[in-house]
Amino acid sequence: MSETIRPVLAGRRALVVGVANDSSIAYGCAKAFRTAGADLAITWLNEKARRFVEPLADDLGAAIKAPLDVSVPGEMEALFETIRGTWGRLDILVHSIAFAPKEDLTGGLLNCSAEGFAKAMDISCHSFVRMAKLAAPLMTEGGTMFAMSYYGANRVVPNYNVMGPVKAALEASGRYLAHELGPQGIRVHAISPGPLKTRAASGLKDFETLLAEAAEKAPVGELVDIMDVGYTCAYLATPFARRVTGGTVYVDGGANIVA
Repeated sequence: MSETIRPVLAGRRALVVGVANDSSIAYGCAKAFRTAGADLAITWLNEKARRFVEPLADDLGAAIKAPLDVSVPGEMEALFETIRGTWGRLDILVHSIAFAPKEDLTGGLLNCSAEGFAKAMDISCHSFVRMAKLAAPLMTEGGTMFAMSYYGANRVVPNYNVMGPVKAALEASGRYLAHELGPQGIRVHAISPGPLKTRAASGLKDFETLLAEAAEKAPVGELVDIMDVGYTCAYLATPFARRVTGGTVYVDGGANIVA
């Protein structure tokens, strides 16, 4: 499929945050952007993750590779200074990170502690706002920002628990950022993929059942993969989608339309 993709993003610079391995949604985005001709900046969470992520970044020819733990003061600012010094501008931002302490994720919303809720909200939602604030001044020719959501933001999904309210806040943040940044030619999208076999999703109880139900429910009759998500983001980052912003884009084979 990649051989049929034209370099419609040639000359664009894309920062992709959230690659953990080659099954990550963020990796699908990075690969799709690269296939479409974009230059890449890719981050890893910490030194433990680096040995998994750096080879993938090298394979994709990433021009910038750096650590980024959004909970560590100064790391995000250092990353954007590197981007400023290396590229001078940024065109695409992908925020594909989420976290909740296990004990707060598995115990149901009623049992989620205030500290766990705040931690989940900070890393999974507010870090996107902070990232957008740093990215916007570098998007001197306009740009596109993406944050990864899920169907559980709008409907109750068993065992999704605290991440439901957190993802709802993320989608609302995307709408407000789209409103604030629109005059600068910056578009903002919440992307809502169907369930995927990623490392993050494996922490959800009964996830295999969720996968089977999603495939059965989807009008296309099958699950989506990380490249489906990546190519959707690549399209939205092109001028072909220049008047699209602020909404939640479902990449789930149509499962979200079925009751």
